Amino acid sequence: MYVGIQTRLDKLKALKQDHLLTGGLKGLEKESLRVNTQGKIAQTPHPLALGSALTNPYITTDYSEALLEFITPPFSDTQDTLNFMESIHAYTYRHLKDEMLWGTSMPCIVDGDMSIPIAYYGNSNIGKMKHIYRIGLWHRYGRSMQAIAGIHFNYSLADNFWPVYQKIEDNTAQSQDFISQSYMDMTRNIHRYGWIILYLFGASPAICKSFLKGRTHTFEAFDAGTLFKPYATSLRMSDIGYKNDSQSDINISYNNLDAYVARLLAATQTPYADYQRFGVKDNEGNYQQLNDNILQIENEYYSNVRPKQVAKSGERPSEALKNRGVRYVELRSVDLSPFDPAGVSETQLYFLEAFMIFCLLADSPTMSPTEKTCVDKNLTLVASEGRKPGLLLQKNGQAIDLTSWGLELCQAMTELCQTLDADNKDKPYSSSLNEQIAKFNDVKLTPSAIVLQSMSQQQLPFFKFAMSQSKRHLEYFKSKPLDPSEMQTFELASATSLEQQRKIEQTDTVSFERFLQHYFSTDKVSTS
Repeated sequence: MYVGIQTRLDKLKALKQDHLLTGGLKGLEKESLRVNTQGKIAQTPHPLALGSALTNPYITTDYSEALLEFITPPFSDTQDTLNFMESIHAYTYRHLKDEMLWGTSMPCIVDGDMSIPIAYYGNSNIGKMKHIYRIGLWHRYGRSMQAIAGIHFNYSLADNFWPVYQKIEDNTAQSQDFISQSYMDMTRNIHRYGWIILYLFGASPAICKSFLKGRTHTFEAFDAGTLFKPYATSLRMSDIGYKNDSQSDINISYNNLDAYVARLLAATQTPYADYQRFGVKDNEGNYQQLNDNILQIENEYYSNVRPKQVAKSGERPSEALKNRGVRYVELRSVDLSPFDPAGVSETQLYFLEAFMIFCLLADSPTMSPTEKTCVDKNLTLVASEGRKPGLLLQKNGQAIDLTSWGLELCQAMTELCQTLDADNKDKPYSSSLNEQIAKFNDVKLTPSAIVLQSMSQQQLPFFKFAMSQSKRHLEYFKSKPLDPSEMQTFELASATSLEQQRKIEQTDTVSFERFLQHYFSTDKVSTS
């Protein structure tokens, strides 16, 4: 199955165009909970100095008012991407007062569902919609699941790569159709091999007991305040994390963009009995959810990877994809690293980029529902038991040892990483790959193992370990100098975003019901 990558690399090199692989754009989205000095989820509103969560391009909120989301622009240079993310943190910490950012994916302390305040976006129709969507998530899945934090790695190949790639593929389709299909091919391979991200970078093997208070579970006690699974890599990606039973029958297809969009849209238009029972509104007319369909909106479908297009104002994600095709791919399975102040390291980013390119260049057969079920099981198994000695996964209908498969994938990436390193004397891609190979040869080097080892050696429950790491991050960012131009960038974005929100609220001319009706209408005029 990896033969295709060698053939494609050889063709690019023969044309002396292999350098085009190095110009891709990398962007990050990172969630972090605001907590108070006791480590409890902050109950304060989104800080005004950070601007409007509705319109600030760099600093917004995810599910909760306390769950900050930091967004970098896309950069071609990995270091620029990470530097910008660190600058957002440094700016934010200058405005947090007596709060800090929680340094792990799993939250603590969770004092029941109602301790997690739902994000608020003002009085505009779009702001109300975002808030009600989150109310719907609460009623459907509970709030605790939505307080889990992660990192999304957004990647796109350089524009000048595509004509060359289309030529070596001997493809005669329209350019955007070829690009979209190539990205869909990439997403299928990310599903096939995505378990490797959890093994290599999963950093959530333990949780605070408060997270599962009142719920039945099969976890072991690490200590009086901590639950864990001895071989877990990423409980964030396990059954206690983003698990939505109502979505099990959607059967999303990644074989082509039309099928993906069609099935995603169908799920937003198909009623679900359990959601019909509690209704769209309560007896007093207050919204409980946007609608009673399987998905309220497309983004409710949880997946470890998404094909993406930048949506225009008022445009649904599916419309954006249908109108303009795939622009980039979003890898969503990365835990926050408690050992890195920004939650991710530069070395890690080099590997993630190489992995995404590998998934594009490797052969990617269409995926049947049976194979999709199999690769999903691999992901869940690695999340819960990824460090278990001799763990077997399923590959092409056959059992394979995780370590053997991981080393096989790394070997298949070797020449690609050498190509990406080009003339860089530091060889960052090859160095990162070697670092990952070492983790397959010694499971103790994985972040999940190091987390448990650190807790054990220091005799710290998960809460105190996470608190200690969060305080280290706080000191790092409070002492980090912020360039005056960077400060000006964030201050301007904050001020501009507040003004933009005011204008949106002032110019709303239709009722919220009419707004929703138009947003969900299926007969909108295409904006392509």
